[in-house]
Order: sequence, then structure tokens, then C-alpha cells
Amino acid sequence: MGDGPAPGPPEHQDVLGAEWETHRPAVFGVAYRLLGSVADAEDVAQDVWLRAARADLRAVDDLRAWLVTVAARRSYDILKSARSRRETYVGPWLPEPLLTGPDASVPVLVDESVSAALLLVMEELSPPERVAFVLHDVFGFEFGRVAEVLDVSVPNARQLGSRGRRQVVKARQAVVPASRAERERVLTAFRAAYEAGDLAGLVELLHPGAVYVTDGGAKAFAARKVIHGGERVAEVMVRVGRRWRADRIDLVEVGGELALVFRREGRVYSVDTVEIAGGLITAYRRVINPDKLSHV
Repeated sequence: MGDGPAPGPPEHQDVLGAEWETHRPAVFGVAYRLLGSVADAEDVAQDVWLRAARADLRAVDDLRAWLVTVAARRSYDILKSARSRRETYVGPWLPEPLLTGPDASVPVLVDESVSAALLLVMEELSPPERVAFVLHDVFGFEFGRVAEVLDVSVPNARQLGSRGRRQVVKARQAVVPASRAERERVLTAFRAAYEAGDLAGLVELLHPGAVYVTDGGAKAFAARKVIHGGERVAEVMVRVGRRWRADRIDLVEVGGELALVFRREGRVYSVDTVEIAGGLITAYRRVINPDKLSHV
């Protein structure tokens, strides 16, 4: 009796173990970019490890590409079912925050494609477009391999990648990313105004057209609609700050960018990411769903 093919010989396990630590960030990285979920990406990485441990890899000349391909196929299956689940998600859905600074527990290849802003852009793509974009534009895979993952022709894979790229490029062109120094300055000032309950100070840091998005997933108290307007957002934040006073607010790196982590009573209460343009916050996104914070 057993629950699957027997693992390969010990020498295979030893070699794979050494290689796995090198390639695991890419395996986890492709899964996270496709799914926007740390928990799901961890599950995919575990599935890939188990499959690799049971496979005969002697004919594989590029182990990294093989592992990432297996991860992409598994993620694609999950992504297709996740789309339907998110249609019934209570309130706005935001990606699970991924710590990427020196204190991060999960190693991941870091670039713009793990930022909350770009993950939300990719959320608007169809599952095949997202897979094609991530594999080709982020991981540099040829469209022949992309076509194998999606089970389509190479011309179709190329077309899917092109459509995905156009949407991502359009979104990128609409926003000039703030420098790290500017993000640190704005977030430091925002933290001080928030802690002081300084309504005027918050208004000064928020763009008049700013949006405030909270993801509670029906697991925590959160607005179920996006709040629009800098003054309105500031008012809500002051009110929330009085009701849920944080013990600590830290600047941390999330998705390759500086963000804020709020802690209350010894646990993470929220992880907040922002978009900044012209020195003002244009979008403030707060994840307070505890299921999405357990790994932080």
C-alpha cells in the first residue's frame, strides 16, 4: 500500500536536496505571482518537491525550468478554480502580503512583479494571460514551453502573452513609481500623523482622489466597499485609529516595497501597502483578514 510512486534512490534525494534549495525561490516565486497567496504558493512548492523526489530526473537538462514548469501547471489549475471563489469573496480582495526584506522567512525572487499594485493588475488578466505573462516576461521562458503549460498552440501562447503584456504596460505607464527614499519619507510622516490622530496631517499626505481598500474577508471588521477621496479616507483612518489603537507601527519591506505593519496585543493586526505619486498617497490598501496574516 502507498499514496504515490516510491521516492527515488537516496543518491537522487541528496542531489535533489542540494539543487532544491537553489531553485525553491523560483518555484515559490512563480506560484506566488500567479496566485497572490503565500499559503497557496507554499502548498505548490511542497507539491513540486514531492513530485521531483519521486521522478527520474536523469534526462532533465535544466532542472530549474522543469521545476518552475511543474509549479506553473499546478498554479494554473488552482488559479482557474480560485477565480470562481473570489467572485463570492466578502468585500475587496487583496493579495496576501509577502515580506521580502532581510527579516523575510520565505526566500523569493524579488522584482516589481511581486508588488501589491502589479499583482492587482495581473488579477485583471485571464488565467492563461497571467500564466503567459509571468512565464515569458518575468521568468524568460520561450513560448514553446508556455504553450505546453497552457496546452495551447505556440501562436496562441504568444497571443496570450501579448494581451497580458499590453494590460500590464498600460497600467505601468499610468503610474510613476516612487523612489524608496520618497516612500520612506511619506510613510514615516503618515505613521506619525496616524499615531497622533492628526486629521489635517493625514489629509496633506493623501491625494484628493485617493482610495482606501480594506480586505477583511468577513474575518475582521472592514469596509466592504472602496472609500474614495482624500478627506474621506483621512476621516475613516482617524476613526479606525481611535477604535483599534496599534501598539506598534513598523516600516517593513512587502513585495519589494516599503509598507506599514500594525501590531496589537503582540500580533500583526494589518499590513498596509500604498501607491505614491508626486509625494502623495493615491491608494492605501490594508489587509486585515487574519488568514492572510498568519505567515507574517
